[in-house]
Amino acid sequence: MNTPSQRIASIDVVRGLVMLIMTLDHVRETFYLQHQVSDPMDAATTDPALFFSRLAAHFCAPMFVFLTGLSAWLYANPANGPRSATGFLAKRGAFLILLEIVVINFAWTGTFTPQTVYLQVIWAIGLSMLALALMHRLPLMLLAAIGAAIVFGHNALSGVSFAPDTWAASAWTILEQRGYLIDDPVRVRISYPLLAWIGVILLGYACGPLYARATLPAQRRRWLVLAGVASLLLLAVLRTWNIYGETLPWAPHNTLLRSAMSWLNFTKYPPSLDFLLLTLGVGVLVLAWIERIDAGWVRVCAVFGGAPLFFYIAHLYLLLAAQRVAASVLGVPRADVEHVWQVWLGSALLAVLLYWPTKRFGQYKRDSGKAWVKYL
Repeated sequence: MNTPSQRIASIDVVRGLVMLIMTLDHVRETFYLQHQVSDPMDAATTDPALFFSRLAAHFCAPMFVFLTGLSAWLYANPANGPRSATGFLAKRGAFLILLEIVVINFAWTGTFTPQTVYLQVIWAIGLSMLALALMHRLPLMLLAAIGAAIVFGHNALSGVSFAPDTWAASAWTILEQRGYLIDDPVRVRISYPLLAWIGVILLGYACGPLYARATLPAQRRRWLVLAGVASLLLLAVLRTWNIYGETLPWAPHNTLLRSAMSWLNFTKYPPSLDFLLLTLGVGVLVLAWIERIDAGWVRVCAVFGGAPLFFYIAHLYLLLAAQRVAASVLGVPRADVEHVWQVWLGSALLAVLLYWPTKRFGQYKRDSGKAWVKYL
């Protein structure tokens, strides 16, 4: 049976799952920052528990951007016939950029006058949506080809650079090279270079027809499994022999665990080809698998996936409040935890505390009919 609720529910479930995993990294950055990790991580010295917690969080941004593209195709192709998604994508993208600068930066810095404005994942998603707004009317096969060319080809540009303080250097900072865009009067840092994320959102949009009502569930799952297995097999070849797709080669270590950590140690900023092959490859396999699962935890994930932006903002402000309260109670500038298991526990507590507010808002979003609500 291929009802719309089954078809769309699996998207919400996976989106909610990656949102919950995302909180691991945000709790780490709020309460465990004394054990900072680099990008990529140092496989020889990073505690394995911290390494694999960070690795789990790697799956969040790629799958969220991919599902954003897929959801955009569903918006453009409702049951009553195709419609233009240009206006929705453009307004939504611009709204996300504004949200990043005003609302989300405050959640991270705790001040309305920060010394540095960080342009992170919400900014990258917003700009990717603007790019999709301009391109989504192109033939799907062309969009898929452009997306694949960007995802597979941008690693070849890693050595490109431009003279400082030129428009080309600024454009390259936005597109491919993480760094500071503006130094004065406020520093503006590009944390999520954009180019690869445009490729991911285009691939997500091009995969939209897999979720058309006319597509049989077995056929959809077959294509998702094929794409996932092909991605992981290609990753195995490229990574094992250090052929292409990651600027940091892996090397054997003195233990099997450390060797595996080195092999899995990929660059996120910008996301390398190997990083995307792993995260999207596993992600689409989960999409195929989860469609057939009916369990309580799946329905819980769907709640968070049904109102992801509400949950995203709410959990950041709850973390900000928790850090300030804990620091005040302990009489220290910054409250920290000492163990990775405490980071996992904090993430679980966040999910529990925000489950009902997110569920209520998701219901309000579905029932209200108000135009502004759909942006959250």
